[in-house]
Amino acid sequence: MGERLAAGNIAIALLANSFATGCGLFVLILVLAPVSGAHFNPLVTLLVLAERATTPAAALLFITVQLIGAVAGVALAHAMFELPAWGASSQVRSGTGQWLAEAVATGGLVLAIVGTRRYGVVVTAAAVGAYIAGAYWFTASTSFANPVVTIARSLTPTFAGIEAGGVPPFIAAQSAGAIVGYVIATALRLRGDVAAA
Repeated sequence: MGERLAAGNIAIALLANSFATGCGLFVLILVLAPVSGAHFNPLVTLLVLAERATTPAAALLFITVQLIGAVAGVALAHAMFELPAWGASSQVRSGTGQWLAEAVATGGLVLAIVGTRRYGVVVTAAAVGAYIAGAYWFTASTSFANPVVTIARSLTPTFAGIEAGGVPPFIAAQSAGAIVGYVIATALRLRGDVAAA
C-alpha cells in the first residue's frame, strides 16, 4: 500500500512501511506473547535456547513455524493487492554497507529485547516496534533484522524485496549482529528472561 500511494516517492513508501511494521509488531507481540513468547525471529529463538529457556525440540518448532508464517504472510499480503502469491525479487541489496547495516539492525534488536524484557511484555513490545520502525531509517538496508523476514522478502517483487542472491550474506550479517548484541547485553548485565519478542 505504501508503494502504491507514494506515487514514486521512496521516502513516503519507506515511512509507510516503517510505521506499519512498527505498529504491527507492537500488537502481534502483545497478542502472541502468552501463546509462544512472541517468537518471530529465529535468532531470538536461538538466544532463548542458548539461555536454556526452551528445549531444542521447541526451538525447532518455533523456527519452522516462523518460516512457514513468513512465506504464508507474503502470499496473504500479495492476495490483498491481487498479486501472484509469490514472485522473485529483483531488488539488489548487496555490499559491505548493507551487510554492516543488517548486523547493526539485528544487534540493536537483540539489545532492545534483552534490555527491556525485565520491564514486561508491554514495554518490550513497544521497544521492539519502535526500534524496528526507527531502524528502517537509520540503516542502509532498511532493517530486515530477521532471517525469515529476509527469506520472505526474496519472494516479493515489491519495494520491500531482496533478490535471492542477497539472502545468504544478509542472514550471515544478521547472525553476527545478534551474537555481538547478545555479548554486549551480557557485558552490560542486561540479561534476564528472554521469553518475549
